[in-house]
Amino acid sequence: MASPFSGALQLTDLDDFIGPSQDCIKPVKIDKKPGSGVAKIHIEDDGSYFQVSQDGGTRKLEKARISLDDCLACSGCVTSAETVLITQQSHEELRKILDANKIAAPGQQRLVVISVSPQSRASLAVRFQLNPTDTARKLTAFFKKLGAHYVFDTAFSRNFSLLESQREFVRRFRGQTDSKHALPVLTSACPGWICYAEKTHGSAIIPYISTARSPQQVMGSLVKDFFAQQQRVTPDKIYHVTVMPCYDKKLEASRPDFFHQEYQTRDVDCVITTGEVFKLLEEEGVSLAELEPAPLDSLCSSTSAQEPTSHRGGGSGGYLEHVFRHAAQELFGIHVDKITYRPLRNKDFQEVVLESEGRILLHFAAAYGFRNIQNLVQKLKRGRCPYHYVEVMACPSGCLNGGGQLKAPEMPGKELLQHVEKLYSMVRTEMPEDVPGVRELYQHWLHGEGLEQTGSLLHTSYHEVEKASSSLSIRW
Repeated sequence: MASPFSGALQLTDLDDFIGPSQDCIKPVKIDKKPGSGVAKIHIEDDGSYFQVSQDGGTRKLEKARISLDDCLACSGCVTSAETVLITQQSHEELRKILDANKIAAPGQQRLVVISVSPQSRASLAVRFQLNPTDTARKLTAFFKKLGAHYVFDTAFSRNFSLLESQREFVRRFRGQTDSKHALPVLTSACPGWICYAEKTHGSAIIPYISTARSPQQVMGSLVKDFFAQQQRVTPDKIYHVTVMPCYDKKLEASRPDFFHQEYQTRDVDCVITTGEVFKLLEEEGVSLAELEPAPLDSLCSSTSAQEPTSHRGGGSGGYLEHVFRHAAQELFGIHVDKITYRPLRNKDFQEVVLESEGRILLHFAAAYGFRNIQNLVQKLKRGRCPYHYVEVMACPSGCLNGGGQLKAPEMPGKELLQHVEKLYSMVRTEMPEDVPGVRELYQHWLHGEGLEQTGSLLHTSYHEVEKASSSLSIRW
């Protein structure tokens, strides 16, 4: 069975990224005691391991466990063994929290918040033959029936991610003469791409990556900071779950950068995929289509959500289009209404150009899938990258085609993707600066739009991972 992770995070059975096969290892420090001599390992019938010393004494050995943090700190990659994720990131873990809430004393319950991605909603809408609004309302009803308290839409947090990406690009474009790493700006919303960049290319690529947080992690800030303040609870009293189209998002949520030391809690406690939501529905014996719809929740008390909203620019968030339009207006005073994509090597590598009097003012590209990403990286390393901005996504065809989305055995993948794209695009789009509540939160929650105010909550940083020496290492 093929791994659900993106190509960057796989080591075997690959189509898109070819890498060496190796075991997933975690270095372990072994304390050697003087005079301990040689010991034997004895395995019991139940699989328990015992160390037997020369004097006949025995000691039970603990099984090594590899956590998500270990995976992120390792210089290899995540293997196709999904068991790495099971203890911390699964729908079973969500069930445990919900069950614990049912028997907890008053005041001891955790506030359960679930944030659903527009891509996951579109995939479920296709499976149950619903429109996006009904899907959103019925999902809200389902999660609340399970015991969740609030269900939000990550399209709201994406407003902040897009706005911060726009401002960052303009700032770096204007400062390109002062820094050789100012351009191109490479998007940061895809955790598979980020993991690959940190582990494989390190300092050669990291300075170019946008510092704007992804919609998932902006939602983490909104829920654990702003919403916690509104509810008058500390961040650790909220259990925040996101529903995502991609398994790599589980790794993103587990990054140390998104962990509150003071309250010992993560911005996103658990990530479940679209497929895992479908498993929950099956386990409950529920068909989403048959549920009564529930009103949608809104993060801002001053606004009410009547229907889900989205953004222009495709199923991966629309970063290229929003940044392109904003930069054209802000930097050159040019209003861009329609954006024309020019395919290059394939449909997953396209570029967009703003020209004036025969001169190229802005040169943007979208690179999806790791074959295209590898070509982009090599151009950048050789100093031959012509682009100012690149929307980078690990999955071919982008987030709507993520590894966590629902499959349809009776329907070819290409046809299924077309259906998902159609339903995704049915949702009403808004410009992020015009969305009710966004401006209010910038003023009252973030106290301004400058990097100093937004830095800790809407931006992040990346870290080169030191490579372990291996005879299987390949440089290309």
